[in-house]
Amino acid sequence: MNPNELQDLIVLIKSRFPIVLIESHEEPRVLSLLENVTNLENAPLFTWSVTSGLRRRLRPESVPETSDLALALRHIEKTVQNGIYVLLDAHPYLQDPIILRLVREIALSYAKTPRTLIFVSPRLELPAELLRLSARFKLSVLDPSGVKKLIREEVELWRSELGGGDAIRGSKEVVELIAQHLAGMSVEDARRLIRQAIRDDNRLSLEDVSRILKLKHESMAASSLLTLELDCASFADVGGQKNLKRWLDRRRAVFLAEPGSSGLDTPKGILLLGVQGGGKSLAAKAVAAAWGVPLLRLDFASLYNKYFGDTERNLRDALAAAEAMSPCVLWVDEIEKGLASDDTGASDGGLSKRVLGTLLTWMAERKSRVFLVATANDIARLPPELVRKGRFDEIFFVDLPDAETRREIFRIHLSRRKLPVNAFDLAALADECEGFSGAEIEQAVVSALYEAHAINASLGSALIVDELHRTRPLSVTMAERIDELRDWASGRAVPAN
Repeated sequence: MNPNELQDLIVLIKSRFPIVLIESHEEPRVLSLLENVTNLENAPLFTWSVTSGLRRRLRPESVPETSDLALALRHIEKTVQNGIYVLLDAHPYLQDPIILRLVREIALSYAKTPRTLIFVSPRLELPAELLRLSARFKLSVLDPSGVKKLIREEVELWRSELGGGDAIRGSKEVVELIAQHLAGMSVEDARRLIRQAIRDDNRLSLEDVSRILKLKHESMAASSLLTLELDCASFADVGGQKNLKRWLDRRRAVFLAEPGSSGLDTPKGILLLGVQGGGKSLAAKAVAAAWGVPLLRLDFASLYNKYFGDTERNLRDALAAAEAMSPCVLWVDEIEKGLASDDTGASDGGLSKRVLGTLLTWMAERKSRVFLVATANDIARLPPELVRKGRFDEIFFVDLPDAETRREIFRIHLSRRKLPVNAFDLAALADECEGFSGAEIEQAVVSALYEAHAINASLGSALIVDELHRTRPLSVTMAERIDELRDWASGRAVPAN
């Protein structure tokens, strides 16, 4: 048990809050903690649940006819017994006006009869009438050293069950990764994942790290709002963008270190602005791969809900889930589509303004190692509050690739398809596709492969050139928009390449 956690809860109860809220899935741990509190403070402890009714902790008999929460609260209100009353999973009943009033009356009579009501549930939203009478308490979560301690315990337990047996295989690097990724989880959830990893094949491996990440993500309530991207590109798959790669390389060690240990601020995030198909999304994936951390994708469309307040709550839940997965990269693709509205916010009832406010508050206040990578195609639709200096560590402009980068992109896509790169004139191909984006170059290679298959021929430079000539790139069809984007980025953003 964390002694600081015990002392913090004692101080909170002594502060004479009549209502305490504890959101947790670890009910046994909460009850054990409260037993220690009441033993130290010599106070009686009562629990209520819909199955057992009201009873004094560790005594088998319940108070008769108190399975109904209203009857249990009436009993508490009438008794002169001071003490701590723990209400387990009472959250579904808090919308009932009778329950609400009974809780309020008990809380308001605290000065006369000090009874502390402690609500314990996985999720708690208290009505406004009770908020000013309440305080929240959060259980401490695991840090990396705590995870390593659990790993040692589980290793020893497994070896004892095997009667000694062979040593469990695993590298220090894998243990460090598991410690990083399980930090922030509850003790029991982390213990179960460690146990599964060890007992599956008597070793800790990179496959276990991937499985732990997937299970951790799925176990979170907000996992439906965030997508865990397991197939991340490396920077070897990204053509050009030398300035961006260098910037990220200089910050990798600081981001992965414990906050404050390097004496430098933890990197917060970047905005990638540029032409569609220029490789912004690929770069976002490559950041996570290069830093060796999970990549979470936030889709704003999944957040929006027709009921007032639900969209903002969904965003808060998604951001909290990202923090629980830290260290990680949080990728918001085409962020302007989720935040764009008219200046007054009248077109959507002010929803986008409230969502923007929630996001900006989190960006300013977060302490966790969540690196935000936002991509945008249309700077005109982005709120000025988001792009002002200081919101992101840096704004990079991803322009159409130059000749050298176009050669590199051809090399990447030909190699990926196991084609003999030396058989192609990369310089000539790069000259033929000036103004093409990386995505358009890739599509030309794909189309040329289909053409070669149709005529039963080997793919050569000529077929790719033919496909390039048949294509009208975005730089032609959307020339005015691209020129506007370049004008804005000039002097305001750092070239990615």
